[in-house]
Amino acid sequence: MTPKVASLLFALLGLATSAHAQTYPTKTVTIVVTASAGGVTDVVARAIAQRLSEKWGQQIVVENKGGAGHILGASQVANAAPDGHTLMIAEAGTYVINPNIYPKEKLTYDVEKDLVQITGLVRIHHALIASPSFPANSLGELIALAKAKPGTLTYGTAGVGSGPHLNMVRLENATGAKLVAVHYRGATPALTDVVGGHTNMMLISVGSALAPAEARKVKLLAIGSEKRLPQLADLPAAAESVPGYTAGTWFGLSATGGTPRNVVMKINKDVREIIAHPAIQQQFVTKQLYEPMTSSPEEFAEFIKSETQRWAKVIREQNLKIGH
Repeated sequence: MTPKVASLLFALLGLATSAHAQTYPTKTVTIVVTASAGGVTDVVARAIAQRLSEKWGQQIVVENKGGAGHILGASQVANAAPDGHTLMIAEAGTYVINPNIYPKEKLTYDVEKDLVQITGLVRIHHALIASPSFPANSLGELIALAKAKPGTLTYGTAGVGSGPHLNMVRLENATGAKLVAVHYRGATPALTDVVGGHTNMMLISVGSALAPAEARKVKLLAIGSEKRLPQLADLPAAAESVPGYTAGTWFGLSATGGTPRNVVMKINKDVREIIAHPAIQQQFVTKQLYEPMTSSPEEFAEFIKSETQRWAKVIREQNLKIGH
């Protein structure tokens, strides 16, 4: 092949890629959510899906694929066609916890090879809530009760390795309390059982905790922030009872590895515009106490790498165990 012919083929390939990005999406786009319906991951995904559908003039389907520590949903996206028509919105655990707690032979996706990162979405603080009949009314009382009755108090999680799970394990390590994990396919079914008194407590996003707390369906024991939140100044921060302890998580958007760069950048641009829109800011940032964390694909990928390393250190130093 002569240099001239090679140059022409390269130019044609570039034009084809550019044209693909301009016409994308050419069919229905599926956003796989690695948790059950109703939780923060799902709520954020549906808000973004609605506005992307309006922008793109294409149907956007949100498919909830909870269970198996978020592995099922991530694997589906990892094995999809790399054309940008299958996306994933997932909680931090999918990206940075699973690679640290599962053997490689059991983790059916590789975050760096099988996924291409598009942007972070939002961060949240967790709230520690308990069923109305639970005898403890504060984090301090909960810790005392757990130490008096080790291995008898239960907490719900949004799945093995999820933020709510690992943050409760961290609380056990920090306080010496012995609790029993009950794993669900997402935060919503776990919340249902806490409300019903079937599970004693759980960590859940502050925004998701406020309505049931105000309706007295649950008791709000603490917020997982370093200091009290200005909007909720009457609610104690967890660090007041357990110095240095915080609890929260974040959510991101990815596509199948190998998705064309121009398509990734188009999705990144449109999603960042959606997150920055005043209506979304009011609905989530102000009302739900979410913190936006949009960025370039490269910045998000680097963030994931640093978080993976940070959690590896935490898991190793605190001897965190899964399935206890």
